[in-house]
Amino acid sequence: MRVLIIEDDRAVAEYIKKGLSELGHVADVAYEGKEGMFLATTENYDALVLDRMIPNVNGMTILNALRASNIDTPIIILSAKGKVEDKVVGLKAGADDYMTKPFAFEELMARLEVLSHRKTKSDERQTELKVKDLVVDLLARTVFRNGEEIQLQSREFTLLEYLLKHKGQVVTRTMLLENVWDYHFDPQTNIIDVHISRLRNKIDKGHSTPLIQTKRGAGYIIAQDE
Repeated sequence: MRVLIIEDDRAVAEYIKKGLSELGHVADVAYEGKEGMFLATTENYDALVLDRMIPNVNGMTILNALRASNIDTPIIILSAKGKVEDKVVGLKAGADDYMTKPFAFEELMARLEVLSHRKTKSDERQTELKVKDLVVDLLARTVFRNGEEIQLQSREFTLLEYLLKHKGQVVTRTMLLENVWDYHFDPQTNIIDVHISRLRNKIDKGHSTPLIQTKRGAGYIIAQDE
């Protein structure tokens, strides 16, 4: 499991990170809101642990922005604000769970595992991906745009599937290398550029609305349906 911890209390953040690492999980830490927002929107996480009161951009602003962008990463709010009305506001804004400080790491870990498993099962049930006039059948492994079938090679199909599962979200080079090619290092080749170019030729060529867009210096994105 890969977890993003957005927490300005360094002692708390390092405590959570250490506990996750000891259990074999990967944890990134952002100590202020702008960095947290950037990581949450450009990297792929199984869950977020989010403090409400953090510098620059507060936790509720981050939560609202992620949900408005249709980023459905499970989020646990971890906050000193523990009144019932505080919890209600957080949950109604789109948080999946709410814990108050002080807390027990064992309980936090149990809640993270429940949310991660729930999301995995939800993803597994998804059999069709759609955006605008593009339809991808994950079971039959077929791709249609505007009713016409498009033949994709296996890697191209996996690349398109990953982009669609993260539509509305910028997908970075690192995310593609790790999740499409299973490279946990950068081989310094143009492998991604080549496959994106091939995929564009098959998906977008001849259509007035290109689906695969480049975010210069960041990565690629398939925009949400309007």
